[in-house]
Amino acid sequence: MPRWKPDAVERLHTAALELFDEQGFERTTVAEIAQRAGLTQRTFFNHFPDKREVLFGLSAELRQELVHEIATGDDTNPPLDAVLRAMAVVADRLFESRRALVTRRHAVVTANPDLRERELGKNAALTEAIAAALHERGCDPDTAALAAGAAMLAQQAAFQRWTRPGETRPLRELLPEAAESLRALVSS
Repeated sequence: MPRWKPDAVERLHTAALELFDEQGFERTTVAEIAQRAGLTQRTFFNHFPDKREVLFGLSAELRQELVHEIATGDDTNPPLDAVLRAMAVVADRLFESRRALVTRRHAVVTANPDLRERELGKNAALTEAIAAALHERGCDPDTAALAAGAAMLAQQAAFQRWTRPGETRPLRELLPEAAESLRALVSS
């Protein structure tokens, strides 16, 4: 097997999702993922500490990109709008070109209680990072926490719709709809 092949992370993601679909998450081994990707186990472990992290590898990049977009965005926007704008920009950058892969990942996570729990933890950490970024922009801590939590609820609702079979609109278009539904619910 060659020592280096391009796109190792993407190939590991794809191989893992194929195997999780075929055999289930629990029955799939790191060795099988590496073999399917045409890589070694050592290469796998150079990128991920365990097979769960294949599914959560984008979390750090997502957090970094969102915090950056919030920090550099128009600071005249209200906090919730600032976060929703950042989420739309980051969704275009990280998710749209990987829609099939992200949708498959979502199905695997949803089907496994341990992975759902891990996803909730990652979402909680992301919410805290968003609140901290808003606070850095000058938002008071309570408003920052509420805006971050509300934006995450809207994002999760939009993401659920985005991953449904037959849905073709980009996540960027679904976010404002979800936010409007949330605003209507709160004002009723």
